[in-house]
Amino acid sequence: MQTNIIIAGVGGQGILTIASIIDLAAMQQGLQVKQAEVHGMSQRGGAVESHLRISDSVIYSDLIPKGKANLILAIEPMESLRYLPFLASDGMVVTATEPFKNINNYPEEQAIKDEIAKTGKHIFVDAENLAREAGNLKAFNTVMLGAAANYIGISKDALEKAIESYFSAKGEAVVQLNIKAFRLGAAAI
Repeated sequence: MQTNIIIAGVGGQGILTIASIIDLAAMQQGLQVKQAEVHGMSQRGGAVESHLRISDSVIYSDLIPKGKANLILAIEPMESLRYLPFLASDGMVVTATEPFKNINNYPEEQAIKDEIAKTGKHIFVDAENLAREAGNLKAFNTVMLGAAANYIGISKDALEKAIESYFSAKGEAVVQLNIKAFRLGAAAI
């Protein structure tokens, strides 16, 4: 078993939180994990990506080659486009529909969606409304984690336990908020 995941978005959207939760879940399952991150968030809004590889055997590189990502989990639609060359022919794109327009020439939203749709295997997630329904916009990233849960190769129960472990220091209310957001994301697809 090996799953290659690229998590992409912009600084401040919780890309590293998502990666940490998946890491925790994988390690709690006794799986091998390699993770590499590229941070462009010296100022908020810079591109951030995480290459996350999970396997039941030794992983020799922490970077995912082009054409080998089983999942692109993007918190921002244009960031999905940036990483499409990494997508495997049978890979899945799970992307939030809400753009983060931090440049003047941000492409037309429909053109971005049309390009993503050409992959054939994609899910668009209205994460902002689901995070509001969960109780806090900050849960946007756990909504997206829930929406992608079927493609990570780890059970939803294990991911929920990892969410609990990750947020436990912040109190039970924060844990429950994020579990609710995760479940709303999972139910939305």
